[in-house]
Amino acid sequence: MSEAVIPAAPAAATHEPLPLTGERTVPGIAEENYWFRRHEIAYARLLDRCTDKIVLEAGSGEGYGADMIAGVAERVTGLDYDESAVAHVRARYPRVQMIQGNLAALPLDDESVDVVVNFQVIEHLWDQGQFLRECLRVLRPGGVLLISTPNRITFSPGRDTPLNPFHTRELNAAELTELLVDAGFTVSQMLGVHHGASLKALDAKHGGSFIDAQIERALAGEPWPADLTADVAAVTIDDFDLREGDIDASLDLVAIAAKADAEKARN
Repeated sequence: MSEAVIPAAPAAATHEPLPLTGERTVPGIAEENYWFRRHEIAYARLLDRCTDKIVLEAGSGEGYGADMIAGVAERVTGLDYDESAVAHVRARYPRVQMIQGNLAALPLDDESVDVVVNFQVIEHLWDQGQFLRECLRVLRPGGVLLISTPNRITFSPGRDTPLNPFHTRELNAAELTELLVDAGFTVSQMLGVHHGASLKALDAKHGGSFIDAQIERALAGEPWPADLTADVAAVTIDDFDLREGDIDASLDLVAIAAKADAEKARN
Protein backbone atom coordinates (compact mmCIF):
# COMPACT_ATOMS: atom_id res chain seq x y z
CA MET A 1 0.00 0.00 0.00
CA SER A 2 1.21 3.50 -0.75
CA GLU A 3 2.22 5.81 2.06
CA ALA A 4 -0.49 8.26 3.07
CA VAL A 5 0.28 11.94 3.48
CA ILE A 6 -0.77 12.79 7.01
CA PRO A 7 -2.16 16.33 7.24
CA ALA A 8 -0.54 18.47 9.90
CA ALA A 9 -2.69 19.45 12.84
CA PRO A 10 -3.20 23.12 13.70
CA ALA A 11 -1.38 24.42 16.73
CA ALA A 12 -3.20 23.32 19.88
CA ALA A 13 -3.75 25.19 23.10
CA THR A 14 -1.73 24.31 26.19
CA HIS A 15 -2.98 21.04 27.62
CA GLU A 16 -2.13 18.40 30.16
CA PRO A 17 -1.06 15.07 28.63
CA LEU A 18 -3.12 11.99 29.39
CA PRO A 19 -1.37 9.65 31.83
CA LEU A 20 0.04 6.41 30.47
CA THR A 21 -2.01 3.78 32.31
CA GLY A 22 -1.45 0.74 30.08
CA GLU A 23 -5.04 0.88 28.82
CA ARG A 24 -4.25 3.10 25.84
CA THR A 25 -1.20 4.38 24.02
CA VAL A 26 -0.23 8.05 23.94
CA PRO A 27 2.23 9.96 21.76
CA GLY A 28 5.39 11.69 22.88
CA ILE A 29 6.81 9.09 25.29
CA ALA A 30 10.09 7.54 24.14
CA GLU A 31 9.55 4.19 25.88
CA GLU A 32 5.99 3.94 24.47
CA ASN A 33 6.90 4.83 20.90
CA TYR A 34 6.93 1.26 19.53
CA TRP A 35 3.33 0.66 20.60
CA PHE A 36 2.24 4.12 19.49
CA ARG A 37 3.66 3.62 15.97
CA ARG A 38 2.24 0.10 15.81
CA HIS A 39 -1.21 1.59 16.41
CA GLU A 40 -0.62 4.63 14.21
CA ILE A 41 0.07 2.58 11.08
CA ALA A 42 -3.59 1.61 10.73
CA TYR A 43 -4.63 5.26 10.66
CA ALA A 44 -1.94 6.22 8.20
CA ARG A 45 -2.53 3.37 5.76
CA LEU A 46 -6.33 3.62 5.78
CA LEU A 47 -6.63 7.39 5.98
CA ASP A 48 -7.69 7.71 2.34
CA ARG A 49 -10.87 5.78 3.12
CA CYS A 50 -11.96 8.71 5.30
CA THR A 51 -11.38 11.42 2.69
CA ASP A 52 -14.40 13.73 2.39
CA LYS A 53 -16.45 11.37 4.59
CA ILE A 54 -18.48 11.85 7.75
CA VAL A 55 -16.53 9.72 10.22
CA LEU A 56 -17.10 8.42 13.73
CA GLU A 57 -14.11 7.21 15.71
CA ALA A 58 -15.67 4.95 18.34
CA GLY A 59 -13.25 4.74 21.23
CA SER A 60 -10.96 7.62 20.29
CA GLY A 61 -8.72 7.47 23.37
CA GLU A 62 -6.02 10.14 23.39
CA GLY A 63 -7.39 11.56 20.14
CA TYR A 64 -4.32 11.61 17.91
CA GLY A 65 -6.00 9.31 15.37
CA ALA A 66 -9.23 11.29 15.25
CA ASP A 67 -7.14 14.38 14.61
CA MET A 68 -5.35 12.67 11.72
CA ILE A 69 -8.74 11.77 10.26
CA ALA A 70 -9.95 15.35 10.74
CA GLY A 71 -7.29 16.48 8.28
CA VAL A 72 -9.01 14.65 5.39
CA ALA A 73 -12.62 14.02 6.45
CA GLU A 74 -15.63 16.25 5.90
CA ARG A 75 -16.32 15.86 9.62
CA VAL A 76 -15.03 13.58 12.36
CA THR A 77 -16.74 12.85 15.65
CA GLY A 78 -14.74 11.27 18.43
CA LEU A 79 -16.50 9.18 21.06
CA ASP A 80 -15.08 7.88 24.31
CA TYR A 81 -16.54 6.70 27.62
CA ASP A 82 -13.71 8.22 29.68
CA GLU A 83 -14.59 11.80 30.64
CA SER A 84 -10.92 12.74 31.14
CA ALA A 85 -10.12 11.56 27.61
CA VAL A 86 -13.07 13.56 26.24
CA ALA A 87 -11.83 16.72 27.98
CA HIS A 88 -8.28 16.08 26.77
CA VAL A 89 -9.31 15.71 23.11
CA ARG A 90 -11.45 18.85 23.24
CA ALA A 91 -8.49 20.83 24.57
CA ARG A 92 -5.74 19.35 22.39
CA TYR A 93 -7.53 18.57 19.11
CA PRO A 94 -10.13 21.29 18.50
CA ARG A 95 -11.00 20.12 14.98
CA VAL A 96 -12.44 16.88 16.42
CA GLN A 97 -16.09 17.04 17.51
CA MET A 98 -15.78 15.12 20.75
CA ILE A 99 -18.62 13.50 22.70
CA GLN A 100 -18.83 11.25 25.73
CA GLY A 101 -20.82 8.03 25.45
CA ASN A 102 -21.12 4.27 25.68
CA LEU A 103 -19.96 2.16 22.74
CA ALA A 104 -22.73 -0.36 23.45
CA ALA A 105 -25.32 2.34 22.72
CA LEU A 106 -23.80 4.85 20.30
CA PRO A 107 -25.37 8.31 20.80
CA LEU A 108 -25.84 8.86 17.04
CA ASP A 109 -28.81 8.63 14.71
CA ASP A 110 -29.40 5.66 12.42
CA GLU A 111 -27.52 5.84 9.11
CA SER A 112 -25.75 9.07 10.05
CA VAL A 113 -22.07 8.38 9.19
CA ASP A 114 -20.09 7.09 6.22
CA VAL A 115 -17.20 5.47 8.13
CA VAL A 116 -16.76 4.08 11.63
CA VAL A 117 -13.17 3.75 12.84
CA ASN A 118 -12.45 1.46 15.80
CA PHE A 119 -8.75 0.82 16.30
CA GLN A 120 -7.41 -1.22 19.24
CA VAL A 121 -10.67 -0.98 21.18
CA ILE A 122 -12.91 -4.00 20.61
CA GLU A 123 -10.66 -6.22 22.76
CA HIS A 124 -11.60 -4.00 25.72
CA LEU A 125 -15.37 -4.46 25.33
CA TRP A 126 -17.56 -6.92 27.20
CA ASP A 127 -20.27 -7.17 24.52
CA GLN A 128 -18.39 -7.05 21.24
CA GLY A 129 -21.36 -8.21 19.16
CA GLN A 130 -23.62 -5.46 20.52
CA PHE A 131 -21.01 -2.86 19.68
CA LEU A 132 -20.69 -4.10 16.10
CA ARG A 133 -24.48 -4.06 15.68
CA GLU A 134 -24.42 -0.44 16.84
CA CYS A 135 -21.74 0.33 14.24
CA LEU A 136 -23.98 -1.22 11.57
CA ARG A 137 -26.93 0.87 12.76
CA VAL A 138 -25.19 4.24 12.53
CA LEU A 139 -23.55 3.53 9.17
CA ARG A 140 -25.25 4.59 5.99
CA PRO A 141 -25.93 1.91 3.35
CA GLY A 142 -22.59 1.19 1.69
CA GLY A 143 -20.75 2.58 4.70
CA VAL A 144 -17.49 1.09 5.96
CA LEU A 145 -16.18 -0.09 9.32
CA LEU A 146 -12.39 0.06 9.80
CA ILE A 147 -11.36 -2.01 12.80
CA SER A 148 -8.08 -3.21 14.30
CA THR A 149 -7.28 -5.44 17.27
CA PRO A 150 -4.34 -7.47 18.58
CA ASN A 151 -4.07 -10.92 17.02
CA ARG A 152 -4.75 -13.31 19.91
CA ILE A 153 -2.50 -15.97 18.38
CA THR A 154 0.63 -13.82 18.68
CA PHE A 155 -0.43 -11.36 21.42
CA SER A 156 -1.41 -13.95 24.05
CA PRO A 157 -0.01 -17.17 22.59
CA GLY A 158 -1.36 -20.41 24.02
CA ARG A 159 -3.74 -18.67 26.41
CA ASP A 160 -7.53 -18.59 26.72
CA THR A 161 -7.43 -15.40 28.79
CA PRO A 162 -5.60 -12.22 27.71
CA LEU A 163 -2.25 -11.28 29.15
CA ASN A 164 -3.29 -7.62 29.16
CA PRO A 165 -5.49 -6.99 32.22
CA PHE A 166 -7.44 -4.31 30.32
CA HIS A 167 -8.55 -6.79 27.62
CA THR A 168 -11.77 -8.77 28.01
CA ARG A 169 -11.55 -10.97 24.91
CA GLU A 170 -8.88 -11.09 22.22
CA LEU A 171 -9.59 -12.42 18.74
CA ASN A 172 -7.90 -14.24 15.90
CA ALA A 173 -8.76 -13.49 12.28
CA ALA A 174 -11.44 -16.19 12.03
CA GLU A 175 -13.12 -15.03 15.25
CA LEU A 176 -13.09 -11.38 14.18
CA THR A 177 -14.55 -12.31 10.80
CA GLU A 178 -17.29 -14.35 12.48
CA LEU A 179 -18.22 -11.46 14.77
CA LEU A 180 -18.42 -9.03 11.86
CA VAL A 181 -20.52 -11.35 9.69
CA ASP A 182 -22.87 -12.16 12.58
CA ALA A 183 -23.40 -8.42 13.10
CA GLY A 184 -24.42 -8.01 9.44
CA PHE A 185 -21.17 -6.86 7.83
CA THR A 186 -19.40 -8.14 4.74
CA VAL A 187 -15.64 -8.41 5.31
CA SER A 188 -13.94 -7.09 2.20
CA GLN A 189 -10.35 -7.31 3.44
CA MET A 190 -8.43 -8.76 6.38
CA LEU A 191 -4.93 -7.36 6.79
CA GLY A 192 -2.18 -7.99 9.29
CA VAL A 193 0.48 -5.77 10.87
CA HIS A 194 3.95 -7.36 10.69
CA HIS A 195 7.47 -6.32 11.56
CA GLY A 196 9.36 -5.02 8.56
CA ALA A 197 13.05 -5.58 7.92
CA SER A 198 14.32 -3.01 10.40
CA LEU A 199 12.19 -4.38 13.26
CA LYS A 200 13.22 -7.94 12.42
CA ALA A 201 16.81 -6.75 12.81
CA LEU A 202 15.91 -5.31 16.22
CA ASP A 203 14.31 -8.64 17.17
CA ALA A 204 17.66 -10.28 16.51
CA LYS A 205 19.59 -7.54 18.30
CA HIS A 206 17.50 -7.77 21.46
CA GLY A 207 17.62 -11.49 22.13
CA GLY A 208 15.09 -12.69 19.58
CA SER A 209 12.13 -10.46 20.45
CA PHE A 210 12.16 -6.67 20.47
CA ILE A 211 8.71 -6.78 22.12
CA ASP A 212 9.79 -9.09 24.93
CA ALA A 213 12.84 -6.93 25.59
CA GLN A 214 10.58 -3.93 26.16
CA ILE A 215 8.11 -5.84 28.33
CA GLU A 216 10.92 -7.28 30.46
CA ARG A 217 12.33 -3.83 31.19
CA ALA A 218 8.89 -2.34 31.88
CA LEU A 219 8.06 -5.10 34.38
CA ALA A 220 11.43 -4.72 36.07
CA GLY A 221 10.54 -1.17 37.09
CA GLU A 222 14.08 0.01 36.46
CA PRO A 223 15.58 2.56 34.03
CA TRP A 224 15.85 1.23 30.50
CA PRO A 225 19.25 0.62 28.89
CA ALA A 226 20.17 3.54 26.68
CA ASP A 227 20.41 1.45 23.52
CA LEU A 228 16.94 -0.06 24.02
CA THR A 229 15.40 3.35 24.66
CA ALA A 230 17.08 4.75 21.55
CA ASP A 231 15.91 1.85 19.39
CA VAL A 232 12.32 2.16 20.64
CA ALA A 233 12.26 5.94 20.23
CA ALA A 234 13.47 5.66 16.62
CA VAL A 235 10.64 3.37 15.42
CA THR A 236 8.36 4.81 12.71
CA ILE A 237 5.29 3.48 10.92
CA ASP A 238 7.52 2.64 7.96
CA ASP A 239 9.16 -0.06 10.08
CA PHE A 240 5.89 -2.04 10.00
CA ASP A 241 4.20 -3.82 7.10
CA LEU A 242 0.42 -3.89 6.69
CA ARG A 243 -0.52 -6.60 4.23
CA GLU A 244 -2.65 -9.58 3.36
CA GLY A 245 -1.30 -13.09 3.71
CA ASP A 246 0.25 -14.97 6.63
CA ILE A 247 -2.55 -13.50 8.73
CA ASP A 248 -2.18 -15.88 11.68
CA ALA A 249 1.43 -14.73 12.13
CA SER A 250 0.48 -11.05 12.20
CA LEU A 251 0.83 -8.89 15.30
CA ASP A 252 -2.45 -7.00 14.86
CA LEU A 253 -5.49 -7.60 12.68
CA VAL A 254 -6.97 -4.83 10.53
CA ALA A 255 -10.36 -5.54 8.95
CA ILE A 256 -12.29 -3.53 6.39
CA ALA A 257 -15.99 -4.39 6.54
CA ALA A 258 -18.95 -2.95 4.65
CA LYS A 259 -22.62 -2.43 5.35
CA ALA A 260 -24.69 -3.67 2.44
CA ASP A 261 -26.32 -1.06 0.21
CA ALA A 262 -29.92 -2.27 0.16
CA GLU A 263 -30.74 -0.58 -3.13
CA LYS A 264 -27.79 -2.13 -4.91
CA ALA A 265 -28.60 -5.51 -3.37
CA ARG A 266 -32.15 -5.33 -4.80
CA ASN A 267 -30.77 -4.56 -8.26
